[in-house]
Amino acid sequence: MGIFALMKAITSTQNIYIKNLLKLQEKARERKKQGLFLIEGKREISLAIKGNYSFDTVLYNADFVSENEILHLFNENINRIEVSKEVYQKLAYRDATEGIIAVAQTKDFSLKNIQFKNDTPLILVAEAPEKPGNIGALLRTADAAKIDAVIIANPKTDLYNANIIRSSVGCIFTNQIGTGTSQEIIDFLTTYNVQLYATTLQNSNEYHKEDYTKATAIVVGTEATGLTEVWREKATQNINIPMQGQIDSMNVSVAAAIVLFEAKRQRNFN
Repeated sequence: MGIFALMKAITSTQNIYIKNLLKLQEKARERKKQGLFLIEGKREISLAIKGNYSFDTVLYNADFVSENEILHLFNENINRIEVSKEVYQKLAYRDATEGIIAVAQTKDFSLKNIQFKNDTPLILVAEAPEKPGNIGALLRTADAAKIDAVIIANPKTDLYNANIIRSSVGCIFTNQIGTGTSQEIIDFLTTYNVQLYATTLQNSNEYHKEDYTKATAIVVGTEATGLTEVWREKATQNINIPMQGQIDSMNVSVAAAIVLFEAKRQRNFN
């Protein structure tokens, strides 16, 4: 990327570098291959900075953001390229514009990188969530509850998908995240003596009757199919949220929030 540090401005949407960034924006395969992804907006970028992400380049449109603002945001002499309004709009994912897009380095979400600060972590496990909006909402819930980790089992979607970043309002950068197969995650959590509470209607107790003050993982499945058998079998206890209406399910992020905040209440919100 050193060559681009010398470029004063990019005004053509046909520029080879811009074309490559569009690939990063649109294709999970390219993000994985290059180890890079795009972050749009000051709030999301500032959260990624706090989350210790490394940045490759920043692109900005001077009509919306000044070079001084960028230097202040990053607090360092970051590699930056001014782009025309047309180029910026080509790259931007949102309708509303803030005039700044960062190219950041992806992180390794391997389970081995997860570290717990104490012996009683509170963890959210989501099995095979597909919809970016649901994943983003789960990450927002996890951030609001300030839990210790979010672990995605059998992920169906690249977590650096622009829709996930947008719907999580940057909470992908504020949570400790891991991914793996269901069995890998069960084995990992077992080594830390984590109790597994699987949200399911089958053979389950009402969620508010359980003790979540020890090392705890709340496990949620998809709204369509729920949790697979391995989680129901390995769970310390299956739990349900008593429903009093006509339907027997709710949005996965809402269900996760209800149980996580009960766990936080039991822990005196510590």
